[in-house]
Amino acid sequence: MSTQRFVFHHEWSLPGPAEPVVAALADIEHYPRWWPQVRSVEQLDDRSGQVQIRSLLPITLQLVLTRDIEDHEGGRLRVVLDGDLSGWAQWSIASSGGATTAVFDQDVRVAARLSRAATLAPAVLRANHAWMMRQGRRGLAGDLVSRR
Repeated sequence: MSTQRFVFHHEWSLPGPAEPVVAALADIEHYPRWWPQVRSVEQLDDRSGQVQIRSLLPITLQLVLTRDIEDHEGGRLRVVLDGDLSGWAQWSIASSGGATTAVFDQDVRVAARLSRAATLAPAVLRANHAWMMRQGRRGLAGDLVSRR
């Protein structure tokens, strides 16, 4: 395991109330429907799944996500990550004035197979992650509007 650590923070402004946003973000198995960079999700058991993610760079991340917190009423969702990244990721979701804000926080360490890229080009990896998150926000916003 590399000691290369990445901490991310993103805020998404989304249309409508919090409930459908929380439901969509909790439904990880269906992320590929609206988030193109989430290539596949395979359920392993009732709390975890194997996820493949690929953004602009020719690197496909293999992750196992395990549900840690799923508080729909409180708008908090958290998973533990293992595989090419180890650590955690969480959503904090709240509504105000007819819109919803979804705050994404992630704290991960990079696995050995990716440590060279993480050491040599951390800014490129951060830009790749930011682009993926923008695409996710755009995809989820479109999905939420189409479900109304």
